[in-house]
Amino acid sequence: MSNKRELKRTINNVFDILASECIAASLYDGKHHGENLNALISTIFAMRNDLVSRISHPEPGMKPKEYYKNLIADFHKDANEVVDQISNLIA
Repeated sequence: MSNKRELKRTINNVFDILASECIAASLYDGKHHGENLNALISTIFAMRNDLVSRISHPEPGMKPKEYYKNLIADFHKDANEVVDQISNLIA
Protein backbone atom coordinates (compact mmCIF):
# COMPACT_ATOMS: atom_id res chain seq x y z
CA MET A 1 0.00 0.00 0.00
CA SER A 2 1.52 3.26 -1.05
CA ASN A 3 -0.59 5.66 0.99
CA LYS A 4 -3.39 5.96 3.52
CA ARG A 5 -6.05 6.72 0.93
CA GLU A 6 -5.29 3.57 -1.03
CA LEU A 7 -5.26 1.47 2.14
CA LYS A 8 -8.67 2.87 3.18
CA ARG A 9 -10.06 2.22 -0.29
CA THR A 10 -8.80 -1.37 -0.25
CA ILE A 11 -10.24 -2.08 3.20
CA ASN A 12 -13.60 -0.59 2.25
CA ASN A 13 -13.76 -2.55 -1.00
CA VAL A 14 -12.84 -5.88 0.58
CA PHE A 15 -15.35 -5.58 3.41
CA ASP A 16 -18.08 -4.37 1.01
CA ILE A 17 -17.45 -7.45 -1.14
CA LEU A 18 -17.52 -9.69 1.94
CA ALA A 19 -20.86 -8.18 3.03
CA SER A 20 -22.35 -8.71 -0.44
CA GLU A 21 -21.02 -12.28 -0.53
CA CYS A 22 -22.62 -12.90 2.84
CA ILE A 23 -25.99 -11.67 1.61
CA ALA A 24 -25.71 -13.58 -1.66
CA ALA A 25 -24.74 -16.79 0.11
CA SER A 26 -27.71 -16.53 2.43
CA LEU A 27 -30.11 -15.83 -0.45
CA TYR A 28 -28.93 -18.72 -2.59
CA ASP A 29 -28.71 -21.15 0.32
CA GLY A 30 -32.49 -21.25 0.74
CA LYS A 31 -32.34 -21.49 4.53
CA HIS A 32 -33.45 -18.73 6.88
CA HIS A 33 -30.44 -17.25 8.68
CA GLY A 34 -32.06 -14.08 10.15
CA GLU A 35 -30.21 -13.27 13.36
CA ASN A 36 -26.93 -14.91 12.30
CA LEU A 37 -26.90 -12.95 9.05
CA ASN A 38 -27.61 -9.64 10.77
CA ALA A 39 -24.93 -10.29 13.38
CA LEU A 40 -22.37 -11.21 10.75
CA ILE A 41 -23.08 -8.14 8.63
CA SER A 42 -22.88 -5.84 11.64
CA THR A 43 -19.58 -7.51 12.59
CA ILE A 44 -18.25 -6.92 9.07
CA PHE A 45 -19.04 -3.21 9.19
CA ALA A 46 -17.71 -2.85 12.74
CA MET A 47 -14.40 -4.41 11.66
CA ARG A 48 -14.25 -2.12 8.66
CA ASN A 49 -14.93 0.99 10.74
CA ASP A 50 -12.33 -0.02 13.31
CA LEU A 51 -9.61 -0.59 10.72
CA VAL A 52 -10.34 2.62 8.79
CA SER A 53 -10.32 4.69 11.98
CA ARG A 54 -7.01 3.13 12.98
CA ILE A 55 -5.50 4.32 9.68
CA SER A 56 -6.34 7.95 10.40
CA HIS A 57 -5.16 7.88 14.01
CA PRO A 58 -1.93 5.92 14.37
CA GLU A 59 -0.83 4.84 17.80
CA PRO A 60 1.65 7.27 19.34
CA GLY A 61 5.06 5.92 20.19
CA MET A 62 5.16 3.28 17.46
CA LYS A 63 7.18 3.57 14.31
CA PRO A 64 4.81 4.21 11.38
CA LYS A 65 6.16 1.33 9.31
CA GLU A 66 5.67 -1.14 12.16
CA TYR A 67 2.22 0.28 12.97
CA TYR A 68 0.90 -0.08 9.42
CA LYS A 69 2.47 -3.52 9.08
CA ASN A 70 0.50 -4.63 12.17
CA LEU A 71 -2.64 -2.94 10.83
CA ILE A 72 -2.39 -4.80 7.52
CA ALA A 73 -1.81 -8.08 9.38
CA ASP A 74 -4.96 -7.41 11.44
CA PHE A 75 -6.84 -6.63 8.23
CA HIS A 76 -5.85 -9.97 6.71
CA LYS A 77 -6.75 -11.81 9.92
CA ASP A 78 -10.18 -10.12 10.14
CA ALA A 79 -10.96 -10.75 6.47
CA ASN A 80 -10.06 -14.43 6.77
CA GLU A 81 -12.17 -14.70 9.91
CA VAL A 82 -15.19 -13.26 8.08
CA VAL A 83 -14.69 -15.66 5.17
CA ASP A 84 -14.68 -18.57 7.63
CA GLN A 85 -17.87 -17.27 9.25
CA ILE A 86 -19.59 -16.99 5.86
CA SER A 87 -18.61 -20.53 4.96
CA ASN A 88 -19.93 -21.75 8.34
CA LEU A 89 -23.16 -19.83 7.78
CA ILE A 90 -23.99 -21.71 4.59
CA ALA A 91 -22.63 -25.10 5.69
